[in-house]
Amino acid sequence: MYGSGNQPIIVLKEGTERSKDKEAQFNNIAAAKAVADSIRSTLGPKGMDKMLVDTIGEVIITNDGVTILKEIDVQHPAAKMVVEVAKTQDDECGDGTTSAVVLAGELLKQSESLIDSNVHPTVITNGYKLAAAKAAEILNGMSVKADDKRVKKVAMTALTGKSIGGEGDYLSDVVVKAAKSILDDGKVNVDNIKIEKKVGGVIRDTYMVEGIVIDKQRVHPRMPKKVENAKIALLAVPMEIKKTEMDAQISIHDPTAMAAFLAEEESTLKAMVDKVKAAGANVVFCQKGVDDLVQHYMAKQGIFGCRRLKQTDLEALAKATGGSIVGNIAELTAKDLGNAKTVEERAVGAEDMTFITGCSNPKAVSIVIRGGTEHVMDEVERALHDAIRVVGVAMEDGKVVAGAGAPEIELALRLSEYASSVGGREQLAIEAFAKAMEIIPWTISENAGIDSIDSIIKLKAAHDKKGGKNFGLNLETGEAADMLELDVVEPLRVKTQAISSATEVANMILRIDDVIASRRAPPMNPMGDPNMGGPGMGGIGGMM
Repeated sequence: MYGSGNQPIIVLKEGTERSKDKEAQFNNIAAAKAVADSIRSTLGPKGMDKMLVDTIGEVIITNDGVTILKEIDVQHPAAKMVVEVAKTQDDECGDGTTSAVVLAGELLKQSESLIDSNVHPTVITNGYKLAAAKAAEILNGMSVKADDKRVKKVAMTALTGKSIGGEGDYLSDVVVKAAKSILDDGKVNVDNIKIEKKVGGVIRDTYMVEGIVIDKQRVHPRMPKKVENAKIALLAVPMEIKKTEMDAQISIHDPTAMAAFLAEEESTLKAMVDKVKAAGANVVFCQKGVDDLVQHYMAKQGIFGCRRLKQTDLEALAKATGGSIVGNIAELTAKDLGNAKTVEERAVGAEDMTFITGCSNPKAVSIVIRGGTEHVMDEVERALHDAIRVVGVAMEDGKVVAGAGAPEIELALRLSEYASSVGGREQLAIEAFAKAMEIIPWTISENAGIDSIDSIIKLKAAHDKKGGKNFGLNLETGEAADMLELDVVEPLRVKTQAISSATEVANMILRIDDVIASRRAPPMNPMGDPNMGGPGMGGIGGMM
């Protein structure tokens, strides 16, 4: 920038990097496309897995889009915006994260030729908004009612392609049963499903418990292993002598005073157990520690006890048993106690766990995952999380659509027709949007080793015929088939949310025409001299 006397005027700090107009737009588009390409090979039932190794050597093997994007270290600001799409999709629907990111990348890719042709970004974003609104309308028209059979098929579709060893049918039954158990006023709160994992057995040994499973053992071997008609006290305070808040010393010179001191301490601990017993409790779950003497008195009274529970476990127990979490043992009453038919310590694999079952009106349930290794169980947990979320969405909305690329091909054809009715330069953007929809079936077939061009041609031919709107790609035969008949279905919300999120982030990136990035401060060395830092100082971060 120059003043009237051709004297340069420095506005930005030295070292600031700036890109403008098409350069900025194409840089941002390239970063977003790189993110989409990084997980594109995981899309679909035949998608590949990624191995992620963090800085401390922890290994994650998964094809779950949001997990991959959370773990990789994305630096480019536009790329971070695309990662947020996956997180939003996961929060809203639980599934469709990879589809949303791949779609966002393709929308930006299709916009490149329009920008090169001097179509203004505002015109493109307006066209994309019109197309997204029309897409939601078309998808709603394609949807069918989600009955019990289709709800199970939604779970099976979500589990297809996950590393679950061919146990999709069995696990989908577990998922549907768990979701129905916590259905409350038409809503499914996934946080009310507690998942515990134990190495050993096979995936088919996974099961649901209508109650809560705690990965804890009773604190004393003389306590009963099983308690019927349990009255449960939930304590957020320790059952031990409370330490003083200030440093203090007690000097004792007389042996009788020492005996009295110890007797008082024992009396205080015994009073805690007496108070629990007086309230009617025969089971105690304590978030903090339990003194050895308290354990002894509880065992004598026939009280089952566990200690050092997590806060989340205590809250889950409160929901399942109807009890209240108490912060002062002296104020514990019978009204605060939870109820369960049975509290029992059972062996799971090589270790013992505590099962709380037979709750009268359980608002929380548990799933115990078994598997040969930690990595297998982690992937099963991610698969179950996705399946539970989509089943919950299907039960809440009551609408599903065909899967396997059927909605996307229908949208591509119908939006192309819609574009000509809009006219103007927005027509070009809507046509680009329609073309971008084809990326989902294209990628699904590509990942399955099927010719993508042939697949798109077959699907379009099927959709052009009357009644062909639910035809998707059968990856076993490579032919177009009615996905509703093959029971490949997904919740309507998964599709609409993916399209709306992808459109929003694409529009946001397209509207950026100037990127101003300050140089990063170099790391300080131990002596506090920034000029003596190690390698890798400064500069603007790359994409990954």
